[in-house]
This record gives sequence, C-alpha cells and structure tokens, in this order.
Amino acid sequence: MRTTIDLDEDVRLAVERLRAERGLGLSEAVNTLARAGLKPPARERYVHRGAKLGLRVDVANVGEVLDLLDGR
Repeated sequence: MRTTIDLDEDVRLAVERLRAERGLGLSEAVNTLARAGLKPPARERYVHRGAKLGLRVDVANVGEVLDLLDGR
C-alpha cells in the first residue's frame, strides 16, 4: 500500500538510524519500527521470594491464623 505520512522528528531520526544500522530501505525501516511497536512489551518472569519468619502456621483455619497475626 502506498500512502503519504508525516513523521515526527524523533520518529524520523529512529527511521534514519535503523536504515543506517541495517542498510534498510525507507519502507522496510518504517515497517520494522511499526511492528516493534505492535508487540506487547516483554515482561520479567515473576519470582516469589519467601522469608523464614520462624513461625509454622496451619492455614487450614483462617480465623486462627488471623488471631495469631493480631496477637490474640
């Protein structure tokens, strides 16, 4: 598809930089940047970090756990 677009200065510079780095044509560079913008950002894998508190609590009875945490 052919069309005319106006690029903001920062986008124009990004296109020119990509063209120089990879030796791409204008359309290929714009398409590459557009596709990169369509991808969801990479997310870091969540890792739960535990800490030993010195307590062993049976969580089968939530009421007892809440009483213990409240200091009752």
